[in-house]
Amino acid sequence: MTPQDSAWACDDLGTALTNLLDSFPTRPRLLGLGEPMHLEETFPRLRNRFFQHLVEHEGYRCVAIESDCLSGLLVDDYVTNGAGSLETVLRNGFSHRVGEYGATRELITWMREFNEARPSSDQVRFAGFDAPLEMISAASPRQALLEVHSYLAGADLPCTAEEIDRLIGDDAAWTSTEAMMDPARSLGGSAEVKQLRLIADELQALLLTESPRLISATSLESWKRAALHARTATGLLRYHAAAADTSPRRISRMLGLREAMMAENLAALTQRTLLFAQNSHLQRHPSVWELAGQRLEWWGAGAIMSAQLGDEYAFIALALGSAPHHGLPAPQPDTFEGVLSELPGDEYLFNSRQLAAALDGQNLVLRKDQATHQGYFPFDTRHLHDTDGIAFLKHVPSVDADAHR
Repeated sequence: MTPQDSAWACDDLGTALTNLLDSFPTRPRLLGLGEPMHLEETFPRLRNRFFQHLVEHEGYRCVAIESDCLSGLLVDDYVTNGAGSLETVLRNGFSHRVGEYGATRELITWMREFNEARPSSDQVRFAGFDAPLEMISAASPRQALLEVHSYLAGADLPCTAEEIDRLIGDDAAWTSTEAMMDPARSLGGSAEVKQLRLIADELQALLLTESPRLISATSLESWKRAALHARTATGLLRYHAAAADTSPRRISRMLGLREAMMAENLAALTQRTLLFAQNSHLQRHPSVWELAGQRLEWWGAGAIMSAQLGDEYAFIALALGSAPHHGLPAPQPDTFEGVLSELPGDEYLFNSRQLAAALDGQNLVLRKDQATHQGYFPFDTRHLHDTDGIAFLKHVPSVDADAHR
């Protein structure tokens, strides 16, 4: 058996994707498509092709991407109701520069057009599933807490909105880079944050205990949005508290807490959903990072969801051959990417179990070359069995920078 025997060429992506899904034990409720690095237009364009086929032929009705979960509500309002404008949504509805990509514009334009003639029960939905934070900064909990507080008006609230504002103070003190890099600069250990965490817990409890009344008075959709704000507020406060920790586990804990927030957002999705994020967020094995003599280890959102959902979670990792405009040359022949690059076509899908059997006995080494922006991670064949499928792109062509806009 050779790798080509386990491959479906993506020149007919619909047939290839259907064949891959047919090889799974069941159709997953959450199907993850990873990417080996950010800032490359080709990968989200492949996501769009996946999503359109899944919607039209497999009954999927949601796409969830690695972007701010609260900002993503603007995107969902646009694709479902036409609220706002396309340009405003691209500017304000995404984090991590996602709104800059032509592929993002194409995705939400297609979703809006798909939804226009359909009842709400059959519409496609959008979700950001990342927390409102970046690698070196995290948002203030003000927006999330005040949204929940406002939704709960009329309940026996633990405090006023003015008290929340007073306890939070200046947002800049929460979002500063220094607060993330230096525990002594973080607000997370302050008396105000401890009080805010109690308030967030009380609001979240009220949201659940009063849910029959609240849903009847508003709607299930409104209640779910309030629940998103509540868990985001709780998660952000937990993250800021971890940022004030001085133990050696500080960074591992912060990374793990971000993934836990992602997983909570994924757990709240009830429709069949395509997930799109960096491979490391969707993988089943732990993430490991060697930093300043420390071995940092934490579980990603995909690992958390796989443990909970079993076969209802599936992960397709994306592997890349060459991308010269990112400084990534053709791979060496004794690497995973090098072996797959010997196939005649440019794009393939593989069933991971079948591909592992085809590669059995080959002593493949981990690819060592790196992309210029240091965001590329080669595929490690030791974890092939932790995936369900592999999407492989032999070559990513150079594009005009304006095409990203």
